[in-house]
Amino acid sequence: MSSCSRGVPQNNWVPRRGDLGPKTIEQIHKEAELEEHREQVKVQQQLLSKKDSRRMGPRGGPHTPGSRGNQAPDDGWNTVPISTKNRPIDPTRLSKITKPGALDFNNQLLAPGGKGSWGSWGKGSSGGSGAKPSDSGECLYTSDVLCTHIQTWCDSNVFYSPGFWSYQHFESIFTVKRETVPTPPPASSKPELTEDELEKKSTAIIEEYLHINDMKEALQCVSELSCSSLLSVFVRTGIESTLERSTIAREHMGLLFHQLVKTQTLSTHQYYKGLLEVLEVAEDMAIDIPHIWLYLAELISPMLHEGGIPMGPLFREVSKPLVPLGKAGVLLVEILKLLCKAMSLKKVGVMWRDAALSWKDFLPEDEDVNKFVTEEGVEFTLGEECVRKSSKGTLSPEDISREMERLLQEKADNQRIFDWVEASLDEQQTSSSTFVRALMTTVCQCAIICENPYKVDTKEITQRAKLLQRYIKDEQKELQALYALQSLMVQMEQPPNLLRMFFDVLYDEDVIKEEGFYRWESSKDPTEQQGKGVALKSVTAFFTWLREAEDESDNS
Repeated sequence: MSSCSRGVPQNNWVPRRGDLGPKTIEQIHKEAELEEHREQVKVQQQLLSKKDSRRMGPRGGPHTPGSRGNQAPDDGWNTVPISTKNRPIDPTRLSKITKPGALDFNNQLLAPGGKGSWGSWGKGSSGGSGAKPSDSGECLYTSDVLCTHIQTWCDSNVFYSPGFWSYQHFESIFTVKRETVPTPPPASSKPELTEDELEKKSTAIIEEYLHINDMKEALQCVSELSCSSLLSVFVRTGIESTLERSTIAREHMGLLFHQLVKTQTLSTHQYYKGLLEVLEVAEDMAIDIPHIWLYLAELISPMLHEGGIPMGPLFREVSKPLVPLGKAGVLLVEILKLLCKAMSLKKVGVMWRDAALSWKDFLPEDEDVNKFVTEEGVEFTLGEECVRKSSKGTLSPEDISREMERLLQEKADNQRIFDWVEASLDEQQTSSSTFVRALMTTVCQCAIICENPYKVDTKEITQRAKLLQRYIKDEQKELQALYALQSLMVQMEQPPNLLRMFFDVLYDEDVIKEEGFYRWESSKDPTEQQGKGVALKSVTAFFTWLREAEDESDNS
């Protein structure tokens, strides 16, 4: 094959345009520079919105109005000249471009039926910095702010040529859009707890309360449940979860109910509702829990303390499901007996009569009221003379200590303890050495601070000074009280300096006088010698100080 010369080839094939020949290094650099500049122009076209921007063509290519310099040559190829100088950027317009929520109008073709028609324009530019476009194509702006943006854009662009929408057209569309867009629904409030959820939360609160016995924390937790209309669930759960536990657990649960009602966190209606749910099945539960009426009384009786529910409304309400079963009287008797341990018979009798209660309302019609009252030992409900005739049971020293300890742990005031002693013990018992020793031991135990080393809570002794003074009336009872304290030190394995601290505060509060201490020091009772030597040695400094103070007093 013969070679072809530069120009027309031998086979008469004519190129569409002449061969330009190999490119020089300068041309290559210039083309690379032009390509880089094209990329810069594309970026600027997406960001800029200025008054002197060129009119957008049907295919989005920029050109100067009236210019024909970019027409295709006769050979059919299109060459688009691009300026080699960067277009100026007006920094004052950048805030409009980057403002959150603004639409990128510079990249939108707003011709009907084209890329910039209402449906696609409403979705926003994919390269803009505005809100996420809506798939439905509805306008995301619902205020007059959008109309202001459109007016500004129209004023800054030649936009009124045929085939383009007018600003008035846009305004009419946005007016309709503003009127038809629905108001967003308000934020939904926190849903209320279901009964199952509340029961789980109630169980957690009750277990924590019974474990740490923190009344303040328990009250706060219940108030934070924020479901006062369902607190009967908490009452029912509290009763069911403690019904077969210890007496202390039931009493503490009853005290929590009392405080919830007293602080108005728990309404009486919700308390009754939760309580009656248990009482309605109590007779069936008695098969597995023989002492259920006593246990229920321990849960209910704290509610009759000051600030709770009066006796009349409470007794009438709790008896409703029990009267038909013949069990109302049984429960009320148990409640009354527990009240008599916390206060005097006289006071309980007055509460019954002030409430205008009658046993006839709580017993079966064929029940002999007088016989029932006598057999159950609740004659104090019938009148003053019956209160005086009521016999008081004899409590063992262990029973006395246990009940005293319970009252002290509950921070009962001295009057409440006086009422219990009057209701439970006769004068012979309260004057006995057994009672005095039980009282002294219990009070001193509750005043010991269990640290290393042991210390005495002097405030506790000061608070109970009148209680001790009332029953420790003479030297003989003072001696018995000191014997009880000596025995307590033996049980605790003679903690260093603890007996001396007790002696100091008992002397300062005038519970034991000088004669009582001297009588204990010189005592030779063979039944009281255990630990006596160690005890005497531990309080040597006390007696030295006591004698010196006495000598100074005599000399003065």
